[in-house]
This record gives sequence, C-alpha cells and structure tokens, in this order.
Amino acid sequence: MTRQTTMLNAYTPGAGHLSPADEALARRRAKALGPAYRLFYETPVHLVRGAGVHLYAPDGTAYLDCYNNVASVGHCHPRVVEALSRQAATLATHTRYLHDGILDYAERLLALFPPEISHVMFTCTGSEANDLALRIARAATGGTGVIVTDNAYHGVTLATAEMSMSIGPAVAPGPTVFPIPAPSAENYPKGIAAGFAQAVTEACDRMAAQGLRPALLIVDTIFSSDGVYPDPAGFLAPAAAAIRARGGLFLADEVQPGFGRTGSRFWGFQRHGLIPDMVSMGKPMGNGYPLAGLALKPETIAEFGQKARYFNTFGGNAVAAAVGLAVLEVIRDEALQDNAATVGAAFMQGLKSLAQRHESLGETRGAGLFIGQTILTDGQPDPARTARLVNALRENRILISSTGPKGDSLKIRPPLPFNLTHVDQVLTTLDRILKTL
Repeated sequence: MTRQTTMLNAYTPGAGHLSPADEALARRRAKALGPAYRLFYETPVHLVRGAGVHLYAPDGTAYLDCYNNVASVGHCHPRVVEALSRQAATLATHTRYLHDGILDYAERLLALFPPEISHVMFTCTGSEANDLALRIARAATGGTGVIVTDNAYHGVTLATAEMSMSIGPAVAPGPTVFPIPAPSAENYPKGIAAGFAQAVTEACDRMAAQGLRPALLIVDTIFSSDGVYPDPAGFLAPAAAAIRARGGLFLADEVQPGFGRTGSRFWGFQRHGLIPDMVSMGKPMGNGYPLAGLALKPETIAEFGQKARYFNTFGGNAVAAAVGLAVLEVIRDEALQDNAATVGAAFMQGLKSLAQRHESLGETRGAGLFIGQTILTDGQPDPARTARLVNALRENRILISSTGPKGDSLKIRPPLPFNLTHVDQVLTTLDRILKTL
C-alpha cells in the first residue's frame, strides 16, 4: 500500500494568502523552530483563544473546531482550569511522596475499566505510555516483535516512531516491527475479524522466520490514522486471541478513541468484547494539560516490576492528577459520552443523506464523535479533492483534517460538547462547498 508521507493539509511557505503580519509570524516561527515542524492548512490559522468548541483569531473571528480531541471536554473548560489553578497554587510535585490526589484520580480512573485491569502508571504523553508498554511487554514475554497496522501512529519516541508507519519509511518500520493491513473490508473481503486475526498470525510467522518472538500487538481501537475503521464491533477479539496464542500481549491504544468519544462505550476496546493486557491513554486525558498513562493487568507488570523501577518526574504530578479528575467529572456531569453517541449518530446520518446528493461523498465510517468520510472523484478515493475540501472548510471557519494512507478521508473528531446546531452548521457548509468544488 502507498503511504502518505507528506501532509496534504499543510502550509507551504510563501504559497498561502497570509496577511503581512501573519507572514512575518510564519517566517519567525520557521527561524526559531526549524524545518521539521508543520502548519495546518494552505493558509495557516492564527489563534489566540479557545472556548468550548470554538477557537478564535486575533480579530475575534470564531472557528468551529471539528478536529481537536485534545480539548475533549471543550477548550478551556472552566472546571478544568479551576482545578489546575487551585492545585498549582497549593502543591505541584511528583509521585515519590505520599499524596491523596494521585490516588483519588487513579482509583476513579481504574473504576472505569474491567476489574482485571487494576494498575495504572502515569506519563506525560501517549508516546511515553506506548514506549513504557513496549518495555513491559518485552519483560513479560521475552519477545521483541511488534505488530502494528500499516498506517498506524503510536508516538514520537524512538521506539514508538518506529511503530508509527504513518510517519514514513525514513523512520518506520523499525527492525522488530511488522505491519499488517488495516481492518477494512477492502483489505479483508472474506471477513474482517477472521482476516485481521490471520494477518496477526502470519506476522508472527514472519517474526519466527527471522528468529524473533512476538511481544506485542498494538492497535488504536478506532484506527484513526488508517482511515477510521471501528466496525464491525467485536472484530478485534480474534486478533487479541491470535497474538496471545503466540505468546505476545495485546495493547489497546486509547489515546484517540478513549474517554467516551465512541459514544456507546467509554473505551474503544469495549466495543469489541475483550479485555486488553494493557491500555494506553493520552491527549484527552488532561484536556490540554500533559497527562497520559498506561492501565494494565497486575500479571502483565509483575516481571517488569520485580526487575526495574519506573519514575517520571512530571508524569502523574499533583496538578496532573487534579486536572485528570476534573476531566472525568465533567464527562460524567455533562453526560458527554451520551452526547457523543447522540450527536455522532446524527452527524453520520447527515453525511449519508448528503451523499445521496453529492457523488463525491463515499463511505461514512465512525463511532460516536469520531468519523471518517471518504471523498471521491469518479467513484475513486481522491486525496487532492479531500485536501481542497479541508481548506475550503477552513476558509468557511470550520477546522477539520484528513486521514488514511493517502489522505483521502475527512477526519471528523470535535470536542465532546459538540451539539446538533454545530452539526447542522458543518453539513450546511459542506453541502454548499460541494456544489462548487
């Protein structure tokens, strides 16, 4: 499969229609931050403030955010900001002292998992959580091989970048990483569940041929970078059984779909009727504050815990714990998981209705407020048209992005307070753009 190694939704210096002030800011950014960073959109967006599901430019222009799952309970949610400020003004220190805050948070968080998952370790980023999971898996299994999907993204550390096929062939796959096709009907026409599990087994066979043993199957349970493939519910269970049959562990990467986003369940893996050996978390966990973690079964961590010690200066600090607890309380008190289910279903139905009038809208895939929408030309996925649509929506004050190996699907992933009025705004704007695009 051809993988997209450059961002279609990206700014090319000198090619956008920036104001003189923003052009100067872009040049200043390039000088200070270097060449590896990227800006979204052909014409980048200059933002100074966020509130709820909107982001604001210096002149007060409001952009509807359809992309940002980091601020999952809404940008600058007052309860989260208050918890952060209160704890930062009281105590901000690491986990090597006794403190109620981290325990209150850990216990509340673990209560959202099956009882078999009863430990949690804290980091600052999902990348760190997945890196830690790999270390633990190697200790638990004695293996080194890792199975990922062929356009996966799992992080930016050396180990996780080598597991992130979407970064490109200059980095991934690493020497012990074995990619398999994403769980789409196109890749597995005889059945996704059986086909995906067979692909895991065949990857283990390829490892064995190289003298390697499997340590880990890691998947983002919404398959975000692969193009968003949540269905059919239950298809992941045979794959988890396949990796365990060969002595490896199953890691559910919930950095993207976790914390109620899929609507019907709090965690993406729950839609598949399985219990992972480990679950990594990040992005929405702190609503913008650097907070991530790894939840796991006690037997999974036993070998690692006997031979090594884990410490993270900032992971799980007192402020992070206060923020994380506030996020969980907001999700509960504002019924954001239920909102994701209701609004997400309406969003998907609206897209399918639009597709009856616009042949450029292909397959709609999603769960809750995480949706992938394929864009077509003459019946074939069209990444260039997708990029034009992403930028046209940006010009109409709606922020969105693309996904998939070729960038041929819209990635729709708004903050969880998104409501039906916002959905109508997106659909109405999309309808108008498609008539002229």
